[in-house]
Amino acid sequence: MKTKFPGSSERRRRCAHTGIYSMMPTAADPAVARMLRAINTYVHLRIFRPARQEVQPDQYVCQTGPFSELYGLTERSYSDYDSIETFNETGTVDFTSLLDEYEDAYATLEQDAGYILTQNLQDRSARAGLSLAGWKPGKNAAAQAVDWWEFDFEYSVPPEQSSQEFAVVNYNTTFYQWSNENNFVLDERGFNSFIKGEAGTFLRDQDPRLLLNTIVANISYDDSGVTIRNEDGSCVRADYAICTFSLGVLQSDAITFEPELPSWKQTGIETFSMGTYTKIFLQFPPDQIFWNTSYQFFLYADPKERGYYPIFQSLDAEGFLPGSGIIFVTVVQSQSYVVESQDDQITKDQVLTVLRNMFGPENVPEPIAFMYPRWSLEPWAYGSYSNWPPGTTLEMHQNLRANVGRLYFAGEATSAQYFGFLHGAWVEGQAVGEKIAGLIKRSNQTEEVHYENLHGTTLEEEYNITNGFLLESTFLTYGFESG
Repeated sequence: MKTKFPGSSERRRRCAHTGIYSMMPTAADPAVARMLRAINTYVHLRIFRPARQEVQPDQYVCQTGPFSELYGLTERSYSDYDSIETFNETGTVDFTSLLDEYEDAYATLEQDAGYILTQNLQDRSARAGLSLAGWKPGKNAAAQAVDWWEFDFEYSVPPEQSSQEFAVVNYNTTFYQWSNENNFVLDERGFNSFIKGEAGTFLRDQDPRLLLNTIVANISYDDSGVTIRNEDGSCVRADYAICTFSLGVLQSDAITFEPELPSWKQTGIETFSMGTYTKIFLQFPPDQIFWNTSYQFFLYADPKERGYYPIFQSLDAEGFLPGSGIIFVTVVQSQSYVVESQDDQITKDQVLTVLRNMFGPENVPEPIAFMYPRWSLEPWAYGSYSNWPPGTTLEMHQNLRANVGRLYFAGEATSAQYFGFLHGAWVEGQAVGEKIAGLIKRSNQTEEVHYENLHGTTLEEEYNITNGFLLESTFLTYGFESG
């Protein structure tokens, strides 16, 4: 049976620096020279500092889903997706019954995804799947808000831009395998502390193998090794290299390759999409809180535009940051690009207008702090996390993840089942690192499979380790029998 599909990035998507994990399998071998370079002055996750003045300087807020090796490493609070109040431009309006209507349709979409997969049918958009299941929000603003909350909030793109088959595969391989619970992580050490902890098992303070604040400009590769040239004129020559750039960076052409990547590789890179996910934080005077702090989420149905400042989340709540006065709103993709292109004051005024429509203009004061990131403009990210458009296949994805000679690739985007998730980056970095360690010890190069000629569907038997798929079919979709 289908578990609830609350559709929230709480379970997703701030992907760790895969390079740390890829270095670990070779770290114990003193004969192996390793180098990790990063554009920033620290080892990082995509994290953000909350707009709260009284917290400790190193406190951060971040979000992730459950994963066995990471779950116990951070302080967290349970996100209750039933704790939601709904609004339109006139104030509180109860349209929560539409949530049940959506989830009934999603159950059909999920089962149909199983039929698509097991019967080798053509994939389609998640929008088509939802429409065929009877969910058609049309111009109904409340239904559009529910549609956004249930889908865009999870994948950072609307259902029109996402594969039905692999949206379901991606969801089920994490939440049917691990847990349907999802937790909001807030940890005073900063969520990147566990990455620093892992790095500390093999990197020393000021370790020369870790080059921070270093920008890669060019990667050249041949049958004998890989040369990495940096903007500062320095370079490194190695027998093998692992490229952990985000999909957004690879698609931006910020890095040149010599020779040019083969056409099958370029097609693999350009086939997939990079979503952008923006959280906009406001802090209000703690003695002037105007929202009901017994709720965690506040869903807004804008009368004119789908996805216009649609979901607010309170951090001033028991188990989170009570007394902080912090609330934040999430926008994605096209709306993210709008707020990224305008100055903070315009965005703040727009958000305040929505809040005053929801809670009354007389109740909403000016915030005492305001901030948001601009992920698609960050040169080391160019977006937040990857997604699979309609009609994509495992063969297409394998071309994204496959090596080109001695140059290997890893990151959340190269994970066939966990793309977009923190644990996707973890698993891919570890797998490629172990592969390189084996190559160094055995000195026999083996090519990962790639496909010069692509097919329009993914056969059930292609869900295997050769194509980067590590799980039994049990976790894929409702339509599979047990493995």
